[in-house]
Amino acid sequence: MKKELFDTNPILKLSFDFSLMIIEYCECLETNKKYILARQLLKSGTSIGANAMEAQNAESQADFIHKMKIAAKEAGESQYWLWLCKHANNYPDCDILIDKAEEINKVLTKILLTSNKRRQIISTASS
Repeated sequence: MKKELFDTNPILKLSFDFSLMIIEYCECLETNKKYILARQLLKSGTSIGANAMEAQNAESQADFIHKMKIAAKEAGESQYWLWLCKHANNYPDCDILIDKAEEINKVLTKILLTSNKRRQIISTASS
């Protein structure tokens, strides 16, 4: 993994930093014996960056879009688990993580909109 890739690619940087925060939060959940949500959140929260990273080596524009859509789905799922943590009794504060997840969702939405527009332009030009 090249550091330069993270320095020049906002979604990779955001999702990597988010993953580190999720790991720390999930360790806190496990310490408090909140195992079920900890596991669910750990999987979805770290999967965002993994899918965004995988998209960097996509075989085509369609493959890139597909992988980014998966990252967006994982981000949405992570938000759901975080909202549960926020509203459940006796769970540690997760407002910062909710804000970060929202930021990631906005970036992924922009990436997908731009990628779909490019794909349509390429498709129209080929016709």
